[in-house]
Amino acid sequence: MPRFSIVVPVFKVQGYLRECLDSVLGQSYRDIEVIAVDDRSPDSCGAIIDEYAARDARVRAVHLPENVGLGRARNAGLERARGDYVLFLDSDDSCTPGLLEALAARLDAVGDLDILVFDHVRTYWWGKGGRSQAADLIERAGTDVFRLKDRPEYAHLFLVAWNKAFRREFFVGQGFQYAPGLYEDAPVTHMAMVTAERIGCLNRVGVEYRQRRQGAITKTPGRKHFDIFTQYEGLFAFLAQRPELAWATPMFFERAVFHMLFALKRPERVRVADRREFFDRTADFYARYAPAGFVLPEGPTGVYMRTVAKRLYRAYQAAQLAARAKTAGPNKVARARTKAGKRAYAGLYTLQRRRSPDPGLAVYTSYWDRLPSCNPLAVFEKARELAPEVHGVWVVRKDLAGRVPEGIDHVVRDSRRYWEVMARARYFVNNVNFPDHIVKRPGQLHLQTHHGTPLKRMGLDQQAYPAAARGMDFDRLLERVDRWDLSISSNQHSTTQWERAYPGSYASLDSGYPRNDRYYGANAEDVAAVRARLGIAPGKTALLYAPTHRDYRTDWTPSFDLARVAKALGDDFVLLVRAHYFYDRSPGLSGLAEQGAVLDVSRHPSVEDLCLAADALVADYSSLTFDYANLDRPIVIYADDWEIYSQVRGVTFDLLSGRPGDTPGAVATTEDELVDTFRSGRWRGPEATALRAAFRTRFCQYDDGHAAERVVRHFFLGQDAGPAVVPLEQRTPAPAPASSPARG
Repeated sequence: MPRFSIVVPVFKVQGYLRECLDSVLGQSYRDIEVIAVDDRSPDSCGAIIDEYAARDARVRAVHLPENVGLGRARNAGLERARGDYVLFLDSDDSCTPGLLEALAARLDAVGDLDILVFDHVRTYWWGKGGRSQAADLIERAGTDVFRLKDRPEYAHLFLVAWNKAFRREFFVGQGFQYAPGLYEDAPVTHMAMVTAERIGCLNRVGVEYRQRRQGAITKTPGRKHFDIFTQYEGLFAFLAQRPELAWATPMFFERAVFHMLFALKRPERVRVADRREFFDRTADFYARYAPAGFVLPEGPTGVYMRTVAKRLYRAYQAAQLAARAKTAGPNKVARARTKAGKRAYAGLYTLQRRRSPDPGLAVYTSYWDRLPSCNPLAVFEKARELAPEVHGVWVVRKDLAGRVPEGIDHVVRDSRRYWEVMARARYFVNNVNFPDHIVKRPGQLHLQTHHGTPLKRMGLDQQAYPAAARGMDFDRLLERVDRWDLSISSNQHSTTQWERAYPGSYASLDSGYPRNDRYYGANAEDVAAVRARLGIAPGKTALLYAPTHRDYRTDWTPSFDLARVAKALGDDFVLLVRAHYFYDRSPGLSGLAEQGAVLDVSRHPSVEDLCLAADALVADYSSLTFDYANLDRPIVIYADDWEIYSQVRGVTFDLLSGRPGDTPGAVATTEDELVDTFRSGRWRGPEATALRAAFRTRFCQYDDGHAAERVVRHFFLGQDAGPAVVPLEQRTPAPAPASSPARG
């Protein structure tokens, strides 16, 4: 029997679930069990739970046959708990290091407690807040053991399920169960506190309480917030059955009405249209449950309660208006004027936005208005086939306008027509973000295609890495994210990273990357033609070297001596070098290309063509690694600066671990190792092949040649159904070059 059972109810938190489970399983105190309850989550949460259960015997996976809500999911976990103490942890929160060790030490020191309360800290997207408002109470308790009747001020502790360790026999013996609906933990916590004979506090932050921008149920306005009345009615029914607890009724009544007023004044909970009804329901509760002789508290709380007691809704509104006027201050008006001024764009744009969006117009762009490419181009081409009634227009920079392929309609950024199409288009497709000055209007839809699988930290995760986040305005980043309606992904790793790094209200579509369709549609003739256009002689083994950029470098210098490596590999190999688009053309690379030592393909318009032409990829930490894996050809990681890169930029997993699924093939960290990797044949040996297979299973999850069709049908045609993902073992990628050793 474990000392602690940690019950984790899980629903639609795939971006945070791993962090939650890791925070528990990584605790120094090991005598635990984790009961993860999948509340019929529609995303990958169930699979993540099973993954953890398969590799750690302390995890028990529970899959509910239907969605029952947070409270009843906790009950399902409680039924299976075997520990001496039970903790409930919400699956988007996390335990702080050493919490369980500290809880065990306190219990050893003072003996069994019915409830041991600990503190928490709120974690916002921009960082951590201070300790809770109850921190002083917790500190004041010291090592005391008490009853609530003797220390009634402790009714003001944060009354939630997840900041306490409950003695299981006490909790189960009292018959406590969480009811369905919102606010389910408040009545149960009141019941537990008022019946407990031994309560203690631990002056320690034990939980990081995540304040999500989107998706948190308490921040979603609607009728479900009326559940608060049913929940507290259940509490007072419990008290009515226990006359020995009559002493607690006035205290809990005040707390209940305060909680209702707290919800009422928050627009993220109670909608304006529902406020009068919510107020009336609060007044009904007050009239029914007010204890005889109840004395209103002093201060603002008492003022609001008096309006409820006398059913004076207009008086309540007046009190609210007075409070807002007092706290708003003169700067609020100034900020509003500044915001309005920033939205006063070119007169043409303002005028065009008065017209209805054109349902037959779509705007595309990629890589900050470079030439058409990447996922947006693949979507554009498929849309011309499946949704020809939607006309696509590309936005490009002025210096590139003359290089747009024939047959692609385009506008120059900031031109007159640019403002017209940006104002009128219904559909917007981009692999980065549209500029801040673009206003999203009702009826317009934005598709975020992204442009890679995130090995490096992205979005809000970059806050922990100042060098990577240099100059980034996270507030504005989130304003751009708020324009997204649909975000696509090629694997579950990406989906979970996007949802955490870019929190928003958009929907995620596990479609695969449209740009990777080409790796399944090309044939041997296509591959040969690309190689011929690049000038790769028949019989040569072509190695594509495509490094990513470094946040700690201002210009590009190859990580190894290109000429030396090319010479050491010999005439049988040809090295194709593609510098990252963030960097200007490298004179040194151009010189080597002129000498015939390498092929400089940095400005080639299609990276997909380059991958088709290559017999193997030499990569570092570039997202191209994940795309190239679709071809099932050898990948060699050259990582001479992994330690500094991972510390400066931050990474989502250890690319060099050598574990199946992490590392895609052979690894080299020096020039000599790189040369030897190819000379020895290690680059395409059985170990590298096995690693590549596991890597493809993990990261080529949805790429099967039909990604663009799924996206177009969903985004443009409103069809939920698309081609089912072809199992990996049934996919046929483009063949390797005819003379390639990779074919063997």
